[in-house]
Amino acid sequence: MAEPETDISLRAAQVATDVTEAEQPQERRRLASSFARAVSSGARVAGRGTRVVRSGTGTGRSAVRRGANAGTGYLVAQVITMAPRLRVRNQAALQARFPGKAPDEIAGALIDGAARASAAVGGAGGVVSVLPVLPAFPAEVLAETLVVVGIEIKLVAELHEAYGTPASGKFPERMSAYVAAWAHRRGVSMIPGGVIFAAGSPLTRLLRRRLYVRAGRSAFSLGPLLTGAAAGAILNGRETRRLGNNIRNDLRRRAQQT
Repeated sequence: MAEPETDISLRAAQVATDVTEAEQPQERRRLASSFARAVSSGARVAGRGTRVVRSGTGTGRSAVRRGANAGTGYLVAQVITMAPRLRVRNQAALQARFPGKAPDEIAGALIDGAARASAAVGGAGGVVSVLPVLPAFPAEVLAETLVVVGIEIKLVAELHEAYGTPASGKFPERMSAYVAAWAHRRGVSMIPGGVIFAAGSPLTRLLRRRLYVRAGRSAFSLGPLLTGAAAGAILNGRETRRLGNNIRNDLRRRAQQT
């Protein structure tokens, strides 16, 4: 049975959380592969693989990129819906998970874990594309993009917690701030009135551009045979690590200035 589109953000949040906190590589791969296969299979059964991101006609990487460009508005809505559903560990929980470690050490462990999780998701997407039935590529791109972005937003949130500088407000407001931080590639900036993703605003346009690029990278993991899995794992892990280091360096600078 096809998975309702309204459930995708919830499932992506669950998978992003579980794959990040999984201890063993095989468990990370299992979680990522299970979600990728479920979304791909559901899209084929419903015949809506190209409708999800409005890719139009054609197959292959260029068609996926056109679809990603046209469907970034949909992705923005899904990411905003997904963010408050992520499970984020607070400072006390992180200190319990990494006893005796300084904030920089906890941050390093968080970045390593998120990079491994992101790589596992990219590898899973490539493996699914080996199936003899042509997958609904746009649906797979949607699945991988949402899970990887979920992993990275969770990382952004937990880095702020590790340094004792969480965003202000209730949990949904804090998660909106972390989505903005993910888009800007720096720590949370306090905005009077909170973060609002208004249509056509500079923040929303930036988020759309980030998601377009992210979806384009996801397309590489759907390459032929296992070359896609290898490329997806490398690209995802590298980019997630780069994001984590950018946020960590920004939070360090802010701490030194106070």
